[in-house]
Amino acid sequence: MIKVHKEVYGRGKAIVLIHGWAMHTGIWRPFAQQLAQNYQVTCLDVPGHGLSEVVEPFTLEKISGVLIDETPDTPFCLLGWSLGASIAITMAKQYPDRIDSLICLAGNPKFTQTKDWPGMQVQLLEEFAENLQLSCQSTLLRFLTLQVHSLTNGKKLLKQLKSAIHECEPPTETVLKQALEILKRADLREDIATLKCALMIIQGDKDTLVPLQTGHGIQKLPCKSELSIISGAGHVPFLSHSSELIQIMRGFV
Repeated sequence: MIKVHKEVYGRGKAIVLIHGWAMHTGIWRPFAQQLAQNYQVTCLDVPGHGLSEVVEPFTLEKISGVLIDETPDTPFCLLGWSLGASIAITMAKQYPDRIDSLICLAGNPKFTQTKDWPGMQVQLLEEFAENLQLSCQSTLLRFLTLQVHSLTNGKKLLKQLKSAIHECEPPTETVLKQALEILKRADLREDIATLKCALMIIQGDKDTLVPLQTGHGIQKLPCKSELSIISGAGHVPFLSHSSELIQIMRGFV
């Protein structure tokens, strides 16, 4: 059985948080503790990240199967951020009886840009993968910098991100590349369209990794969803706009 690290805070309606690429549960901690004033919050380390063991094959389906075993027994709200949103969508499709509501935070069911969908340029993800071979640390730093680019408090947020990511050893180069490959190839638009649970899309209007048009694109899919835009937020609203984010969640969960 794969060892999965988790942190649990508070009591009440259960909410499960899944982090993004190269991160771990520590990135959630201040936000999770705020949220735990009204909810039971479970933060999970994705396999191969933080203190969780690596899983093979490193696929969305396998990751979802490992993580679901660490979630509450009663139906819960699942929030996935960035890569975590892709994992969360897959979990909601695979285990519809366990998840009664889904929040995609700064996520994209199809992370890469095509003629019919907004996203990151494939070339940028490929550059990340190539640069990992040269310097893992500098590549991670560049990724962190992109998350807070153009924000008024970007330097402060970057410091928080650096502090959190250095709390644990970074994932191996292999895991990081496999996760980038998921972002590069996964197309979960049909999965979203068939979800049975309530769906909330939350984005920052200054997010440089997930274009603002993504949320509007999801709303055009044949599914019922709510869209909330946080003004002035980038890719890490839980750090920069935690109060606004919690208020949105309270109205949905």
